[in-house]
Amino acid sequence: MRVVMFGYQTWGHRTLQALLDSEHDVVLVVTHPKSEHAYEKIWSDSVADLAEARGVPVLIRNRPDDEELFERLQEADADIIVANNWRTWIPPRIFELPRHGTLNIHDSLLPKYAGFSPLIWALINGESEVGVTAHMMNDELDAGDIVRQEAVPVGPTDTATDLFHKTVDLIGPVTIGALDLIAAGRTEFTQQDRSQATFFHKRSAEDIRVDWTWPAEDLERLVRAQSDPYPSAFTFHRGKRLEILAAVVSQGRYGGTPGRVFYREGDGVVIVAGSDARTGRNHGLAITRVRTEDGREMPATEYFTTMGGYLTGRP
Repeated sequence: MRVVMFGYQTWGHRTLQALLDSEHDVVLVVTHPKSEHAYEKIWSDSVADLAEARGVPVLIRNRPDDEELFERLQEADADIIVANNWRTWIPPRIFELPRHGTLNIHDSLLPKYAGFSPLIWALINGESEVGVTAHMMNDELDAGDIVRQEAVPVGPTDTATDLFHKTVDLIGPVTIGALDLIAAGRTEFTQQDRSQATFFHKRSAEDIRVDWTWPAEDLERLVRAQSDPYPSAFTFHRGKRLEILAAVVSQGRYGGTPGRVFYREGDGVVIVAGSDARTGRNHGLAITRVRTEDGREMPATEYFTTMGGYLTGRP
């Protein structure tokens, strides 16, 4: 089939690479300009550079809403558009333009985790698996019929970075497998159960601020979800920002006030956690590695030279 590709960052790059390596013909690529946004500088392999290296025409757009772009799409005479990590709304006159419409690739197991940062949110929420979905685009974001979907398990120590590498390897087979079904004449696919749909917003600094009233199990997943190269989860100690690079749920149960720097356990320092921590039934979060405000990384047992005091959400 003749394919126009809309995409950005490493997700779009992997999609374009799979298309270029397939029997399908990529006739035009549309991508976003480079961004200085913290999350958009992560996994930032260039779609434009790959397309240009392979001799495919490239258009750079923030939004696909101008007449020149529409005319170029009409001239491309595509059988299908394939989109992955396109960051702005694609209007119906574009996604309905090709003969077979538009296939969107999304890194979650739709209908759950539509929207943004699905791997991070899924890890924070304790999901047992994540994956990639190829679905037909319609008027509602990430809501169209599912053409192909593949899942991978979430391991007990997996970080968001681990899950990225697991799922990015699914992009090629999911994309090409879905295109092959469409090229073979399939037109009926699996409708999403909208009663199971969830929709998540972009991550921001507020989302990585540690709330010590969360249970330790949730905080441990937050730390893993904010693994390098993502911005680390952070708290404040004695008025200065402290990033938590690694932590585990404590073996013992610790009672008191959430945020209290309480006890050395193994290689970590236990912080009291949970809204009902006063009952003494909760596990704490045993922090094992931190980064200080001036950029120094060290074991938590080296940083916390004495017990006592509190970690707080604000200076």
